Amino acid sequence: MNHEFLDLGLQPLANKYLTKTNNSNNSKQYYRLKVGFNKKTKLVSLLKKIPDKKMFDSTYPYKSSMSKTMINSFKKLSIEIKKRFKPKMFLEIGSNDGVLIRNFDRNKVICVEPCSNLAKMTKKKGYTTFNDYWNLNLAKKIKKKFNQVDVIYSANTLTHINNLNDVFNSISFLLNKNGVLIIEDPSFLECIKKVSYDQFYNEHIYVFSAIAVKNIINKFNLELFDIEPLPTHGGSLRYYIKHKDNKNIKIKKSVSFQISKEMKFGLQKFSTYVKFGKAVENSRKKLIKIFIDLKNKKQKIIGYGATAKACTVLNYCNLDNKIIDYFIDTTPDKQNKFMPGKNIKIMKYSKKLLNNANYIYLGAWNFKNEIFNKEKKFIKNGGKFITHVPFPKII
Repeated sequence: MNHEFLDLGLQPLANKYLTKTNNSNNSKQYYRLKVGFNKKTKLVSLLKKIPDKKMFDSTYPYKSSMSKTMINSFKKLSIEIKKRFKPKMFLEIGSNDGVLIRNFDRNKVICVEPCSNLAKMTKKKGYTTFNDYWNLNLAKKIKKKFNQVDVIYSANTLTHINNLNDVFNSISFLLNKNGVLIIEDPSFLECIKKVSYDQFYNEHIYVFSAIAVKNIINKFNLELFDIEPLPTHGGSLRYYIKHKDNKNIKIKKSVSFQISKEMKFGLQKFSTYVKFGKAVENSRKKLIKIFIDLKNKKQKIIGYGATAKACTVLNYCNLDNKIIDYFIDTTPDKQNKFMPGKNIKIMKYSKKLLNNANYIYLGAWNFKNEIFNKEKKFIKNGGKFITHVPFPKII
């Protein structure tokens, strides 16, 4: 049973960018974004789950290859996987636009991608691609055609799938007896430390902790053998998982180290989550005050990075186009559209639009270092950024 600890109010579907402004108050366009904690599994999840087909379709706008940070991260990872595990057959769940699999031999890769616009991109490049949602039926289809798989990888995807039991049962079924599952997702420990409540939106059904992952995979004869912290998405964890029967791979100290760190912080206790909920409400009040104070001084504020994360913040804090003039973004599928719920125009990134602003809200705060490096001139000329992580402030 899930116990609620956070209510982020009425939210639109993130990543469903509007082609025109929408002033309708139709409640059907929104859902109540509440978050709960399962005292048995220690898993954090949204209390209301949106059907997959409403979120992941032929118009999905997020492309991993739009970020240099992600390109470099996946290239480095591909080298490590090939060197450490030498897979004869590699499968990626949620292959997106192929930013990772482009580093592998086409004959040794299977892509699974439910968004048809993205699946077309990897198919066009000659990679075997299943344009489908991950489940046991698909795993059976793949096994019939390719037998078992040596390495299954998934980044920021398994937490988007409602039925985790089916997810891990399917993986256990398809994975070679000596095979390895590698998943990476935002770390709830980092989320709670940074008060990054924008990790929650309709696609992020779950936010994992190592404690929760260990509990969930246990019943599918799977176990953690290594955990690697990552800087991506504001602090993520890369989990390495194997069949329990596989005694050839030794369990590293990194597993007990991460779990003990989470236990010490109190991620096994509901009281920790209640405290987090109060910190989020406090963060909201402080961020609103920063924006109102700046607008009272007639300062021009724009947004940088029209992200799904930003969508949560805008709607929770009620920041609309009277506060933020527009967002700039490099993703073509978002440009000339509007932020869901708050009607803020998304403009094509340009230095001119950037330099027109006094302050920039970091919608893509998790790529702060990449952005700051790119916008050295804006900073040198006195331009400032606004962030809500780890607490609302002007940088």
